[in-house]
Amino acid sequence: MERTKLNWLNGAAVIPVLVGIGLSSPAYAQVFEDEIIVTATKRAESVQDVAISVTALSEKQIKALGYTNAQQITALAPGVSTVQPNGESNYSVAIRGASNSDFTTNVESPVALYVDETYISQSSGSGFQLFDTERVEILRGPQGTLFGRNATGGLVHYISVKPQEEFGGYVNASYGSYDRIKVQGALNAPISDTVAARVSFATHQGDGYVENRLRPDRSLNNANDVAGRAQLSFKPTDDFDLLLAARYGSQDIRTGFFEYVSAPLPTGAGQPSSPNPAIGGYTDLDGDIYAGSYDFPGRNQLETYSFTATGNYRFGDSLELTSITDYQSTDRDYIEDSDASPFNFFNFFLTTDAKQFSQEIRLSGSADKFKWVAGGYYINIDIDDQNGGIAPGFIANFVNLLSGQNPSNVDFDNLDAEVANAGFNGVDNPYTQETESFSIFGQVDYDLSDQLTLILGGRFISESKDFQYNNNGVLFDENATSGRDPRTQLIAPDLVPSFTGDRSDEMWSLRAVLNYQVNDDLLLYGGYNRGVRGGGFNAPLLPGIIDASFYEYEPETLNAYEAGFKKTFADGRARLNASAYFYDYTDYQAFSIIGLDTFTQNANAENYGFEAELQANPAEGLDVLLGVGYINSNVSDVAGVNTDAIASDGSLISAAFRQGDIVPVQTPEWNLNGLVRYEVPVSNDYSVAFQADAEYRSEHVFNLSGAASSIEDGYAVVNGSVTLSPEEQPWDLAVGVSNIFGEEYLVQTFDLSGTLDAGGFFGMIEQYYGRPRMWNVSLNVDF
Repeated sequence: MERTKLNWLNGAAVIPVLVGIGLSSPAYAQVFEDEIIVTATKRAESVQDVAISVTALSEKQIKALGYTNAQQITALAPGVSTVQPNGESNYSVAIRGASNSDFTTNVESPVALYVDETYISQSSGSGFQLFDTERVEILRGPQGTLFGRNATGGLVHYISVKPQEEFGGYVNASYGSYDRIKVQGALNAPISDTVAARVSFATHQGDGYVENRLRPDRSLNNANDVAGRAQLSFKPTDDFDLLLAARYGSQDIRTGFFEYVSAPLPTGAGQPSSPNPAIGGYTDLDGDIYAGSYDFPGRNQLETYSFTATGNYRFGDSLELTSITDYQSTDRDYIEDSDASPFNFFNFFLTTDAKQFSQEIRLSGSADKFKWVAGGYYINIDIDDQNGGIAPGFIANFVNLLSGQNPSNVDFDNLDAEVANAGFNGVDNPYTQETESFSIFGQVDYDLSDQLTLILGGRFISESKDFQYNNNGVLFDENATSGRDPRTQLIAPDLVPSFTGDRSDEMWSLRAVLNYQVNDDLLLYGGYNRGVRGGGFNAPLLPGIIDASFYEYEPETLNAYEAGFKKTFADGRARLNASAYFYDYTDYQAFSIIGLDTFTQNANAENYGFEAELQANPAEGLDVLLGVGYINSNVSDVAGVNTDAIASDGSLISAAFRQGDIVPVQTPEWNLNGLVRYEVPVSNDYSVAFQADAEYRSEHVFNLSGAASSIEDGYAVVNGSVTLSPEEQPWDLAVGVSNIFGEEYLVQTFDLSGTLDAGGFFGMIEQYYGRPRMWNVSLNVDF
């Protein structure tokens, strides 16, 4: 059989610099696939016909790009970034300035993640392995009309390959840096004329890329991930089909890696060569950002599973009823060496026990000039979580402060005696939250003429949350490695008064768009979109540094205005899509870090920007992708804490600490990306494809304070690969290198340099870096 060449261009991002290039006609057929069909409007449409800013990647593109983890998919989407709140164990997505870096589990992201139309509420479960995926759709802008959760930023939708009528499958295996082995595959089996099954799996095992100088055999950020999916499809008649799916994922890695930077008082600025008296006079001067002296290796134990039933019933040719029932569970046990030193000072932990149930029912149809969809959505999210710290050194500092002594005079060799006066050596903050949301929604597309379509949609949401939070002083066993250690003793319940809150929000979203199909190759669109997010509660680590108003925040409303076009040209061998937008927020839910604590606070915000993406085949065998995203964004009226708020009697006073315009976290002004692939035959039987791709993010911040320690100056990461493909055989062999030039770039920082109300007597800054240069060799076989 003749091997079909891979299309690398559908849905990828490109700046319009190539518009004027003369595009020669390829000598061979099928370099481009057909246009990708997406379901961004809850019905199948070409991505070029959807009046939404969408980037879509097909199954072949995902495999060819070597993506094996969900967060990698954002690399080729303009205006989109992956956010890592605390490294390898948490992921979320930022779109157009909307992001959430909060790693507490009761705060949902403004950018929603979906798998096969089911919402993923827990960010700790969003770093799943990517395997056997039919396509990925990234939708920019508010998506509260047709999708269940209230996503003001946008959403990312992962669609799995479904059971097919023919027997087949694939296996992909790779080996690379740090003895890492990845294996994934799928088996599709028709059982009868009406029943088919598909089983998929993935595993990733290997050493860590961060050396622990105290335990060289226990490197951090290793790989130990397993995932699987089983699907059973029933189609007893042409009018009815039912898909049952079960998913499982687990991770057990050593994590919590931070690069230690001394920042002792009184300045609190980064002073790498200055001993830090708060933590045993420690300094880290080896200059290696991928090495540290960690007395505690940290860990992230995560287990997720879900069950979904999706049924479709068709009433004739123009009416379809869909039901999606889903249940999910996320269980997580995370702990880290927060002080990044050889001293037993502070180990932050958090645990997650989250259960989620959702039900969606929708009816869609068409008649004459109308296309419409309507339905209802219900979701219940029940969490029973905790955060805190095993913190003997930190508690000893605090005791010294209250007794009038120098808080840095801690004997780390005799910590039991140091904390004896307090009676406890850590804090534990259990909290529960139940979220219940019901909504009704609808959208209609009405053809005003053969070329002009009016799209009107809306959703009404009724949402309630019940929240309970406690802050306790506890005594951890000296060998404790988890916040769940059963030997933990409750010593001082309610160090600060417990907090109980409940709220009910009624909200509505709206979409009004005009869609003008100039001709078969050009679509113009523009309109208004009202997005909303419900209010909620914060679960702080050190609640004594805040006042009661910080526990709760109000709903967010976004009035978004957008216009764009989608253009196909050069005989279908190039596509250029672009959009511009203006966002006006009310009660913007701003994310901020205050010392060790993460908070969501209401503020005001405005932003505007544009994205452009192009895909083209300029010459035979040459594929080019380029993209650009620009955003001008600011947040104002953000409250914080007073960094000089320790009174003479040791009490803590909260106050607003700054006013004025601030750039939101994880929002670079410029986001550029591109890919070049050149495929050339090397004989009558083989071809070789050379590929290079890159992503650039300009300066951005990790903290609304704007402190120098929270700024990343900007960086570019370049990757490359070479793939050998036979013409007559269904396999290919690839060699790839990620971060070719060894770029050292920050993905998160925590400034812990100040006094207690700014996060504690740490006298240091935590820096979390992206992955180093890594290589791999992979073999893919289809059957």
